[in-house]
Amino acid sequence: MHPLHRALFQPRRIALIGASADRTRLTARAQLYLRKHGYAGEILPVHARENEVLGVRAYPTVTDIPGEVDFAYILLNTPHVEGVIEAVAAKGIGAAGVLADGFAEAGPNGAALQARLVATAQRAGLRILGPNSMGMVNLNDRIACTVNAALEAETLPAGRIALVSQSGSMMGAIMSRGAARGIGFSHIIGTGNEADLSAGEIGGLLVDDPQVDAILLFLEAIRQPQHYADLARRAHAAGKPVIAYKLGRSPYGAELATSHTGALAGSDAAAEAFFKALGILRVTSLESMIELPALVIGRKPPGRSQRAVSVTTTTGGGGAMAVDCLGVAGIEARAPDAAAAAKLDAAGIHHHGRLLDLTLAGAKPERVAAAIDALQAAEDTDLVLSVIGSSAQFKPQDAVAGILRARDAGGAKPIAAFLVPQADASLRLLAEAGIPAFRTPEVAADCIRAWSEWRAPRPGTAFPVIDQAFPAAPDEADARRLFAALGLASAFAVLRTPQDAAKDVAFPVALKILSPDLAHKTEVGGVKLGIADAGALRQEAAAMQGRVARMAPAAKLTGFLVQPMAKGLGEAIIGFRRDPEVGPVVLLGTGGITAELFRDVTLRLAPVDEAEARTMIAEVKGMRLLGGWRGLPRGDLQALARAVVAVSRLAARSDISEAEINPLIIHAESEGVTVADAWVVRAHNG
Repeated sequence: MHPLHRALFQPRRIALIGASADRTRLTARAQLYLRKHGYAGEILPVHARENEVLGVRAYPTVTDIPGEVDFAYILLNTPHVEGVIEAVAAKGIGAAGVLADGFAEAGPNGAALQARLVATAQRAGLRILGPNSMGMVNLNDRIACTVNAALEAETLPAGRIALVSQSGSMMGAIMSRGAARGIGFSHIIGTGNEADLSAGEIGGLLVDDPQVDAILLFLEAIRQPQHYADLARRAHAAGKPVIAYKLGRSPYGAELATSHTGALAGSDAAAEAFFKALGILRVTSLESMIELPALVIGRKPPGRSQRAVSVTTTTGGGGAMAVDCLGVAGIEARAPDAAAAAKLDAAGIHHHGRLLDLTLAGAKPERVAAAIDALQAAEDTDLVLSVIGSSAQFKPQDAVAGILRARDAGGAKPIAAFLVPQADASLRLLAEAGIPAFRTPEVAADCIRAWSEWRAPRPGTAFPVIDQAFPAAPDEADARRLFAALGLASAFAVLRTPQDAAKDVAFPVALKILSPDLAHKTEVGGVKLGIADAGALRQEAAAMQGRVARMAPAAKLTGFLVQPMAKGLGEAIIGFRRDPEVGPVVLLGTGGITAELFRDVTLRLAPVDEAEARTMIAEVKGMRLLGGWRGLPRGDLQALARAVVAVSRLAARSDISEAEINPLIIHAESEGVTVADAWVVRAHNG
């Protein structure tokens, strides 16, 4: 086990720096909770004026504590933290939690203070949890080093699910919700600001813990994405699912959106792509966080998902709700196929349509078991969902007996339950049996959707070198040369003055102003289409130069770009962006001037391979028209896939922050694609 694991999660000697002798104060809670919940190690309060704190000998400074200390929880106010961190580091303590806020989240001065804390800690090999951390709870080892008021509870159910939360208040909230249905946790850790230790790195430490079967992440932001990638790969290898609930949008999204891609690739879409690429299951509700683990613990990602389930019910209305919510989540409730139908017929169970309704036939355990067993034989579904009515409330043993019997028969497919009434006893029975049970149809659908979308972490793709010089202030011609180096060359010529001749470009042509300062040329009169000959080109270029100079006087004009007019079967937008949270992403969508209006887009972490690019194309509704929809001519979707791969390779160029082709004109099958408009943004640190 990693030494940091022991310091954080199994400390034998804990220093409480700033512990209060007043039992009513927040800073007294850590000591009270450690004792209340059975901590067997040594508590070492540090108090500048008291010799004893809550009946335990206290020390004036952390330096005065004799012997080694595993973990220090700093409970002091913000101004006093910096000096104490130096003393903790000098003492050789391996890890320290910082409760105080007022650091990076409080503005430039707080950020500078936080940076100094981390620099001091790093020099000494000290790791910091927080600032703004409510501490750590290890329920199996009875270590409650936290100030979260949820620890006032008399008993804390221990389990095998670890929770890592950036929000301190959510630590107790999620623990209490789990306790209400008999679901316990192994560890609960508050990471706060993550000045040093991120939720991803903490999760990575928990992968190796034999007391942990699954890791839950409550996230407000994704910091240090490389730690999540490491966590995901090792968790997959260990067979331990990682489940994330992420709220909020990056404050940087609009600020960095100089292109359509920035506006379309909101940070939440980037986070979604991030989780999918890493094989992290993402849920959209708090209840799903607690109810999904039972479905995925002990299982591997399904690989190829049917996105379909079989549903049996003892209540017509409840079953219909489940089918409806599943459909909204993109999961089809399917009627029994031939294999399932044959087993139902043999058992004398009538079936019709998407919902196998046992209400009138009598919901005896043996019939429920027979129905589930038959539905497990279906070859076109991923899971069997059993919906239970009033019996779950009034006859819990009978209500769950059929499900348990079917599970014990050993079918290969997961079985889950949705309990329509409030039925705590049935929920507990199912939880104890390890069968996923849902309290609402919406949560059932969310969890089943997450399960069906679960994949193994995507293998890392090597970044091939792109040797193409790129100026500090690029215009569209520079962007096109970079795309050409990636394999996306389209004919164009550059005119430095209106009188220059356009060589090697066939008329009719499009004319565009060249400027590193104009992302949207049409709005300043910088685009003219369908120019028929050289004379008209000279005339239009001269007029354009004057027009743009009047409408955008601050823009530096570097010449004109001339390109042949091109017409295809459709248009796409392909964008690249270095997202501030998750890193390089590539976007594909329906292109042209309506790109932002329809937002018909899909996103992936970059780079991608051709197989992934083809999957992206299938996800964009507008691209279906080019796949032979209702006899329409087919577009060159293979060339489009290659173009997506090419643009995604910009991940290898740290000097590029954003890039975009909009539109990319898609020609008929085998006739390729044409770059109609290109734009690249240089990174400030590139």
